[in-house]
Amino acid sequence: RESDHRAWTPVSYTVTRQNATVQGLTEGKAYFFRIAAENIIGMGPFTETTKEIVIRDPITVPDRPEDLEVKAVTKNSVTLTWNPPKYNGGSDITMYVLESRLIGKEKFHKVTKEKMLDRKYTIEGLKEGDTYEYRVSACNIVGQGKPSFCTKPITCKDEIAPPTLDLDFRDKLIVRVGEAFSLTGRYSGKPAPKVTWLKDDIVVKENDRTKIKTTPTTLCLGVLKSVREDSGKYCVTVENSTGSRKGFCQVNVVDRPSPPVGPVIFDEVHKDHMVVSWKPPLDDGGSEITNYIIEKKDTHRDLWMPVTSATVKTTCKIPKLLEGREYQIRIYAENLYGISDPLISDEMKAKDRFRVPDAPEQPVIKDVTKDSAVVVWNKPYDGGKPITNYIVEKKETMATRWVRVTKDPIFPSTQFKVPDLLEGCEYEFRVSAENEIGVGDPSPPSKPIFARDPIAKPSPPVNPEAVDKTKNSVDLSWQPPRHDGNGKIIGYLVEYQKVGDEEWKKANLTADSCPETKYKVTGLTEGLTYRFRVKAVNAAGESEPAYVHDPVEVKDRLEPPELILDANMAREQHVKAGDTLRLSAVIKGVPFPKVSWKKEDHEVSPKADIEVTGVGSKLEIRNTVHEDGGTYSLTVENPAGSKTVSVKVVVLDKPGPPRNLQVSEVRSDSCYLTWMEPEDDGGSVITNYVVERKDVASAQWVAISSSSKKRSHMAKYLMEGTQYLFRVAAENQFGRGPYVETLKPIKAIDPLHPPGPPKNLHHVDVDKTEVSLVWNRPDRDGGAEITGYLVEYQEDGADEWTKFQTVPMLDCVVTGL
Repeated sequence: RESDHRAWTPVSYTVTRQNATVQGLTEGKAYFFRIAAENIIGMGPFTETTKEIVIRDPITVPDRPEDLEVKAVTKNSVTLTWNPPKYNGGSDITMYVLESRLIGKEKFHKVTKEKMLDRKYTIEGLKEGDTYEYRVSACNIVGQGKPSFCTKPITCKDEIAPPTLDLDFRDKLIVRVGEAFSLTGRYSGKPAPKVTWLKDDIVVKENDRTKIKTTPTTLCLGVLKSVREDSGKYCVTVENSTGSRKGFCQVNVVDRPSPPVGPVIFDEVHKDHMVVSWKPPLDDGGSEITNYIIEKKDTHRDLWMPVTSATVKTTCKIPKLLEGREYQIRIYAENLYGISDPLISDEMKAKDRFRVPDAPEQPVIKDVTKDSAVVVWNKPYDGGKPITNYIVEKKETMATRWVRVTKDPIFPSTQFKVPDLLEGCEYEFRVSAENEIGVGDPSPPSKPIFARDPIAKPSPPVNPEAVDKTKNSVDLSWQPPRHDGNGKIIGYLVEYQKVGDEEWKKANLTADSCPETKYKVTGLTEGLTYRFRVKAVNAAGESEPAYVHDPVEVKDRLEPPELILDANMAREQHVKAGDTLRLSAVIKGVPFPKVSWKKEDHEVSPKADIEVTGVGSKLEIRNTVHEDGGTYSLTVENPAGSKTVSVKVVVLDKPGPPRNLQVSEVRSDSCYLTWMEPEDDGGSVITNYVVERKDVASAQWVAISSSSKKRSHMAKYLMEGTQYLFRVAAENQFGRGPYVETLKPIKAIDPLHPPGPPKNLHHVDVDKTEVSLVWNRPDRDGGAEITGYLVEYQEDGADEWTKFQTVPMLDCVVTGL
């Protein structure tokens, strides 16, 4: 029966053994059991179990503990945790046994001695650097169960983990003045990191309002009753031996602005309005100034009247004032967080305080020319308003009316170039200043001046030098002076001085005798050395002298010859027959060189005109003929050397006659002509040949080819038996040259060949000293009638044939054998 029921339930009626298995019980419930014996007489009394029995599986040792983990490692300790076994063997766990094994050893050694039921244990007193593995077993009433799976090998050393940082605040934080704020977060790391707080790169120190709290895992910086100075960039640094992490927060403690910066400046004061300006607050309260509020107050009244409450400029016009009254202005600055204390101005009376500018001082006149002058003055007092223009006036000294020199504004310059003056007239000038109020009084008139160009002495001539010399003269050359002193250069004075003397001698007495920038100083002594100088002269007088840089020794100058070739002295010059050949060159050299022209190293033809001047030479041949072609050379020579140039002259003409005219391959209707090109092609390429023929009996030549470029021609269509003469001429772009003619006539007949051999030669009779022979005609007669037959005989064994005689017929008797 169940322990909480009264009724018994039969299990079996037929049990004959001393044991029985009870089926169908519910796990976890408690039961009582009873047994009675039975025989044939009947059932005996029941025996009952003394105490209830709870139905469950049989008790065994516990399963192996689970999730054995290493939680911390140092150089001399290891902390382990684990979970209980899934099944405790049917009995409560009584204790856990933790074992360790040094790597390299075989046996595990028990670590825990006391009865330990905690599932966390720290093994201490280990040796740094040793490596262990661990396992744990659970025990119940039955005994010790299977050990857990071993940990990985664990080496005793300080555990290292880089810092981590998890912040609860954002990059920016805005706080109202007087409020508190805190910056918090969490961190970790092994070894335990050091926590440092910085504000604007300066370490934060605790005081009455600033508190710093740091636990092993959390960090906090708190500020009570914040002030504007608490604004800044806060930085928390978490650092250990493995590295560091940083977190930043820009804290802005905001407040209403400080007052605008004074004093209030009265930029403009008028009878009905003023313009005032000021400077922004030194402290905008951490928020941009959004507005200025401006108010005005009549000093005789206590009421402040609004002017504007919507301006961001630091200047303002104060309107609607009463002339003569005194006013004060006050200005507030405003931002998102409030309105500042006011800036209050000094008292200011509403009245016009500006006037026209004062009269300038007497102007000064400079840089006078024949038609212009520059007027210069000093800036006068501007009457309280900026000067916007100057008015310059002029008048002739004897006149009474002043005239403005220009309608255009003159500002800010305090000088003006007055144009359009009349040359020779005397002028005075005066200046007035103008501002927005009006035009001030004019200055006193300037000193009178005459409109004319000032003339000064010229500057010295530029770069005088000796450009040539002989044994008694020196040629000088220079450039005009850079400044003529506003006067025309009349001329130049040239002076010379013998080296060692003090006295300078004049080479020319008056400047107008040397108007050019060159002069030949004559009458010098050969072999002496002289210095030279030149002065420029205008109406104002002589300039300072300009000196030739180096002394000059007077002697004939030697310069080797130099040839500057004209275009007609190129390497090859072509001229058409009948035209004029001109060859020329510029010649330099000191002394002037001797000039000689040659052709092919011989004297040039007498028909050539040769001209030599002081600067060059020219050769001219009129009506050139082909023979005038060749290599012409020009030689110039002086004591300093010689120079030669050559030019090949080609006279372009008609070609000469072809050479070696030959006739071959004569037939009854044709013949073949060949020839060689002329010795002289006339200086131009042969374009074609003209071939002509003539019947001996005729006076007329007939052209048979006029465009052949080859040096041969087949003359066709001849009449058999007729005798012909042939001639050939060459042509180029300048015309047809002379003909070459065959030396003797050519008869148009087929050529003759020897006849063929007689046929069927045999003897018809023989005697002791003679033989009778007969034969037949040959197959071919060679182109002409056969005139006879030559009979020869030879003794048998001999080498030579002996001529007998020529016979006209087809038989012969050879005698004398």
